[in-house]
Amino acid sequence: MNTQKLKSMLDADLKNKVVLVRMDHNVVKKGKIKDSMRIDATIPTLLHIFKKGGLPVIMTHVGRPYDKKTGQFTISDDDSVVPIVKYLNQKLGLNGSACECAADGSNGITNLDPIRPAIKALKAGLTDFVYLPNTRWFNGEEAKDESADLLSQKLAAYGDVFINDAFGSWQPHVSTVGLAKLLPAYAGLLMQKEVQHLQDIFEPQRPLVSVVAGAKFDTKIGPLSSLIQISDFLILGGVLYNAYLCVKYGIKIKGVGADDLELAAKFLNDVAKFKGRIVEIPYIVESDSFDQVSPNSHRVHAVADLKAGTELNYVLDAAPQALADERVASILLSAHTIFINAVMGYTTLFKDGSMAMFQAIDQNKIARKLFGGGDTIQEFKDLLPGTFTKAINDEKYYFFTGGGAILDAIEKGSPYFMKPVQTLIQ
Repeated sequence: MNTQKLKSMLDADLKNKVVLVRMDHNVVKKGKIKDSMRIDATIPTLLHIFKKGGLPVIMTHVGRPYDKKTGQFTISDDDSVVPIVKYLNQKLGLNGSACECAADGSNGITNLDPIRPAIKALKAGLTDFVYLPNTRWFNGEEAKDESADLLSQKLAAYGDVFINDAFGSWQPHVSTVGLAKLLPAYAGLLMQKEVQHLQDIFEPQRPLVSVVAGAKFDTKIGPLSSLIQISDFLILGGVLYNAYLCVKYGIKIKGVGADDLELAAKFLNDVAKFKGRIVEIPYIVESDSFDQVSPNSHRVHAVADLKAGTELNYVLDAAPQALADERVASILLSAHTIFINAVMGYTTLFKDGSMAMFQAIDQNKIARKLFGGGDTIQEFKDLLPGTFTKAINDEKYYFFTGGGAILDAIEKGSPYFMKPVQTLIQ
């Protein structure tokens, strides 16, 4: 049992304090909010700041406007926080404002002077909250040199307290780690909730069944190697499973690259002593085309029938009958904890496997069901809106706000080893 504890915002003195609060509102695409779920999850923290008399100055990153290869910034309304400000104002009946800082060309934002009058207006009661520009527009936010230290010092000068409520923003950047080193730092309500529920994976009610899929093995091999050690059963999907099948059965699947095959071979070698824990999806869907579907363009194969040397076109889904297979269904139904970071269909044209998986998981009424990853949650919501709506209000379900953050915690062996979380430990 982990005895470490986070410094909670509930214990912080916020009255008349300027509270720099980092949230994960990375939900804007092309200037519009894609899904408000992440914003809604942070509202209790914002309301509690108001309740304790704090003056909130909110920050989030949106997209990837900084090109690490060129060192150039692309500032665009597509990555602006303005839609988030409008949403919060409308949802909560507030009068929040977006602070405008001009960019220094392709160098991003270097002049933070406009923040001062924005906070002055906040203190005067002329606005309910201030929302700073996209943190990734700031020069130094993602840096590892003195520009990061400089930005940390500049931003910290505007605040009295720092609250990190952005569990999904797990990268050690200025707005997640730098500020926590310079100001009294506390965990927001969502951050505490996410870390608490992660313990359901590290200290699960057993059996624990983990379902993980992905488009590349390199981003998942670390978490997978850790996850199989704590899981009773592991189900793979996507390219992860395709590469696994290629290596194990000596077959070829179109689109599976040499890098994925090499990493899959390493994974199988590393986890040989746990191989009984991998639950193979017994039926897969082969397609002649990656981006088109016609009546005769795809077919189902039984994995048990695959022979060494077999060459398949694109394998883009798990067949629905795979989830009804006696062994697979039995394992999912008897689980007491299920962790899901997976979409079975590799493209939007193939959704039957994911739908069957979500339905099979929902049939288990005793398990704690932990969903991570925006794509996974969005697919569940799109495919089974009725089931998803019920799940949101079902205490057996929990939907994490950050898939990458969960995998980082799993790879490290604890959420308390994540750098942003480490700065918040008592």
